Amino acid sequence: MPFTCVTGGIEPYIPSNAKPWDKRRVMHLGRRIAFGFSYPEIESALDNDPVNLIIDLLDEAHAMPSSPAPIWANWVLDDYEGQEDDLIFIQANDWSLQWVKEMHQVGLREKIALFWHNHFVTIYNDYFCTPSMYKYHKLLQDYCFGNFKDFVYEIGRTPAMLYFLNGATNTSEEPNENYARELYELFTLGQGNGYTQMDITETARALTGVTSLDCQETVFFNFLHDNENKTIFGQTGNWGYDEVVDILFEQRTAEICQHICTKIYRHFVSDQLDEAIINELAFTMEQNNFEMLPVFKQLFVSEHFFDDAIVGCKIKSPMDYILNFANSGSFPVEEESYEFIRNASAFLGQEIFNPVDVAGWPGNRSWIDTNFLTYRWAVADAILGLTFEYAPQILVDFAKLVSNNSIDPLFVTQSISDHFMPNGLQNEQAYIRATEIFKTEIPQNYFDDGLWNLDWEIAPAQV
Repeated sequence: MPFTCVTGGIEPYIPSNAKPWDKRRVMHLGRRIAFGFSYPEIESALDNDPVNLIIDLLDEAHAMPSSPAPIWANWVLDDYEGQEDDLIFIQANDWSLQWVKEMHQVGLREKIALFWHNHFVTIYNDYFCTPSMYKYHKLLQDYCFGNFKDFVYEIGRTPAMLYFLNGATNTSEEPNENYARELYELFTLGQGNGYTQMDITETARALTGVTSLDCQETVFFNFLHDNENKTIFGQTGNWGYDEVVDILFEQRTAEICQHICTKIYRHFVSDQLDEAIINELAFTMEQNNFEMLPVFKQLFVSEHFFDDAIVGCKIKSPMDYILNFANSGSFPVEEESYEFIRNASAFLGQEIFNPVDVAGWPGNRSWIDTNFLTYRWAVADAILGLTFEYAPQILVDFAKLVSNNSIDPLFVTQSISDHFMPNGLQNEQAYIRATEIFKTEIPQNYFDDGLWNLDWEIAPAQV
């Protein structure tokens, strides 16, 4: 087992002197399960028991209805006849902006849905149908805390997936193995784990005849289905779509739970895997008949999740980075800002509804090559620049909040830095350099004599 500095186990987190329920851990929670907490949300969380707070947040997210359907949700190809040529582009643009808005305003449920988007990958540019985009997104929302077996069953029948991985053209005369392969390799078991090429071939035959018409309705045509016997995981019969899912989850329960809980751990906790924790999560998933809400609850309330070594060990995705920055600073996000956020995220490598390939965005360190790292700084600069130009008082109000309206420039600088950096700056010299920047051209005697404060006219520029 690889070396790890983490000491916390899967038992529920109990605040202590060594591991207090403080602002740092509250913000860690906000960064991992949502897109950051605002300052009022942080203060509210500090007044609550952490375990009860997390369970309530997850229950509320689980109970939320999915996004209201757009007027074109059930359109078929004929409905586009006589419409403007770029209507489908307008619909795709509007729905992607709708999701960005929900990520910002709803937070937790959409954070989990985004995780599943990068697991059950479809690429809109490949299937190019907005009603299918909506149905796929709705599925991510409806099942993100639900039953994983049901999720797998539904995702394979949704038009976006049928077209993306060629299931819609998988027939007895021309079987296509794309979906069968990814069903095992990416979606349920993991690469090379518990299946053979023969299982893939036989599964592809069992899945023949399931297609989608008019990029909308999923249908089954018996005359396109292979009605001969197939052998999948040692089980022989004239299997079809339903039986494939049943056999998979009956014969490979442990492998599925292990693979899914490993992905959850890597995404929400650390790339340095802790097999003992993952085994506990997999056991919970199996004992709860593939229900995911108990797994997320067990992980997010655990001592392990709040361990010092876990805080600040993940590199945020572009969407996570931008929204966390905006939410943590309580920077204004107007309706027109969502297009900037979506486009900036795409520019940084994460275009929602269009992951890089069927395996999804690799994540973590892949987000910060030499180009993307400087681009990320530029995006933060743009957000601050717009705030400074149109709402400079927000910067001052924020600095007053985090520093308790201090008149000590070092303390103000440290308070701001520590608010955005999970583990602060690296050393005392870094805080001193940051403070010198904060002071700008103001003579030192104004600070020494206590004459400076955050109500000075130059304070927004300092912040």
